[in-house]
Order: sequence, then C-alpha cells, then structure tokens
Amino acid sequence: MRVFVLGVGATGSLLVQLLARQGHRVSCGDRDPERARRFLGKASPIPVHEVNARNIRSIVKAAHGAQLLINACPAVFNKIILRAALRLRTHYLDMAAHLTESPFRAEQLRFDRRFRDIRRTAVITAGVAPGLTNLLISAGADLLDTVETVHVRLYEATESDRPVSQWSAEVAFDEAVSQPRLYDHGRFRLGQRFSGREVFRFPEPIGPVGVVLAAQDEVVTVPHVIPLRTMDAKIGGADIDQLRRWYRQGKLRKSRGLVPSQFPRTPTPGTVDQLIHRGILHNARFAAAVIVEGNTHGRPALIRWDATVPSLYLLRRRGLLCSPIAWATAEMAALFVKHFPRNLLGVHPPEAFPAELRRAILRDVRSRDILLVKRITSDPPRKR
Repeated sequence: MRVFVLGVGATGSLLVQLLARQGHRVSCGDRDPERARRFLGKASPIPVHEVNARNIRSIVKAAHGAQLLINACPAVFNKIILRAALRLRTHYLDMAAHLTESPFRAEQLRFDRRFRDIRRTAVITAGVAPGLTNLLISAGADLLDTVETVHVRLYEATESDRPVSQWSAEVAFDEAVSQPRLYDHGRFRLGQRFSGREVFRFPEPIGPVGVVLAAQDEVVTVPHVIPLRTMDAKIGGADIDQLRRWYRQGKLRKSRGLVPSQFPRTPTPGTVDQLIHRGILHNARFAAAVIVEGNTHGRPALIRWDATVPSLYLLRRRGLLCSPIAWATAEMAALFVKHFPRNLLGVHPPEAFPAELRRAILRDVRSRDILLVKRITSDPPRKR
C-alpha cells in the first residue's frame, strides 16, 4: 500500500520505519524536513517533503497518489487533514481527537458520511492510549452480558533532572490544560483538572501510584459504541505530579500559553542520547490498565487488562532512542495499518471494529513486546 505519513516527530518517524519494514511504499511530510531527517536518521532512503499541515493544498500536493494518509500531527490539525484525505479520495488514520466543536464527541465523526460517500475508511484514535485501550475495553465487554463501569488508568513517568517531553510538546500542553471528560450514569460531563485522586496499583515494578482525572479520548468514543453506565480515565506518575504542582501554583493555564521551559520540544534520538550520557535523563516508563465491570450469566464480574511496554532503558539497549509512549503509539498505529479495515466504510474508532478484527489486532500486539495480562474476577452466585 502507498502510505503518506504527515508529521515526522518521535512517533511519526518510528511509524514510517515500521511501515517500510511491513513492505508498504512510504513517504512522509513535515513542516521542518531537516528536523524530520534527524528523527528518521540521515541514512534513511524514505523521502521527506516540506508540508504545511495548516494548508490543504500543501498536504494534497505532497500526498498525491497515496492510498492511506496517516495523521501523526497534533490533533488540532485533524479537520484540515481529514479534508485533505477526502480531496485525495484516500483512506485515513490518526491517533487522537481534539474535541474542539463538542467536548463529548470526537470531531472526526462529523466526516463519517463524506468518507462513506467516497467509499473510503477513516480509523481514528488509533494509537496506544487511545487505541489499544479501546480494544481492551471492547475485549472486556465481549466477555460480559452487560457493562456497568469502565476505568482507564495510565502511568507516565520520566526520570529526569529537567523537563523532557515524551512526545509532542503541543499535545502534552493541550492535554494538561483540558478538562477531563466523564461519563456518569448515562450522561457526559466535565470534571475538574487533577481531581478525583485515588491510589491505583499497577504491575511491578511500578506498584501503587496516585492517579487523577485526565482528558482522555476513550471516554468520548467508547460510550457511543458500547452501552455502559459510568466511565472515567485517570493518569498517575511523576509527569502528572509535576503538572499538578504547576497547576496549583498557577503556572499551568491555557491563557499563559505553552511555556518552553515546562514543555520543551520533543528530543530527537541524538538529543536523547546526549541527555542520557550527560546524566540528565535516566529512564522513562509507560503502562496502561483497563477495568471493565458488569454482569455475566446473572453474576457480577470484573475483567482487568494490564498493558506494559519496555522502559526507556530497555528500548535504548535495543538501539531505540525514544520514549516508551512514542514507541508504543507507533507500534500500535503500525498494527492498525496492518489490519486496516478497507471495507469498513466511514469513520470508526477501534472499539467499533468487528470483533474478529479486534481479536486479530490483539493477537499481534503480543508479538510487539507489549505485555498484555488479563485477569477475570467473578463474584460467587447470590443466595436466593
């Protein structure tokens, strides 16, 4: 398949290389081709075009002839890139929503009819969180007759002597200043940033961590597909603890804008190597957990999935100088491309895929060094 990847940063550059290894004919574009080359590696034969993601004509010109347009840019560009895909009459994939028009419905879904009209498929929020988490929620729901509650719990931690962005600074800032979304007894509502703190136990070596409400896309796509009562998403770890401190100190406000000292540019592989050698960057971790509660055969049941990815230390030992979250997002996006549902016309998040397709992707996840562990807890039958 001829694939064009727009946005060649920490995630996009890895995705480009993974797709090339899968046998796709890949080209890519970025606003800064020279910096994109530093992410890709100067020896990479993959062509890089200068593209302005704010300009539909620029995207259409660079991606002409592509069968799939992948949006690896910040989600603020989603609508522009979706329109470019429609003009190109190509399939589309992205990894996040921006929720600008409606806080409780992914903006990409507005394009569903137009993609159906041109008989093309758009796969949205197809990374690791969201993306893999959506698949795990569906896998849990498949085991239940009815779903009551869904909880997404994420862990992100960078062990560093100064702020180091695990991925796009723009994305990190946007998430930090956005209000969390909740689905509460059948209704969507906004929560307070960094509220709802609880202690959640992740698998070792992470263990118990304080987590707080966060703005996650899963909460605004899953309830539209899977009938349930309540859903939330919380994040914990050193990165979120720092953001919480800045928020309490009044240093984290949308009106202040993105402060480079708080949200530096994503480091290139060469910069990551330098930071490690200088003793500034020590390690980074990412993990995700999904808990689905409901009923099966008249009994309460709980399904928990844990997804653990290699740490920065382990990735570096494999010759990969990237953050765990960027690595996992690229790996998952590559799997979504491998299993791309060309016949599923319209716009779809992963939980809306047919069950067999979802299961096929999850089977492949285990071959990508993402550790998946499922636990099922059933209550004893109630006495009558």
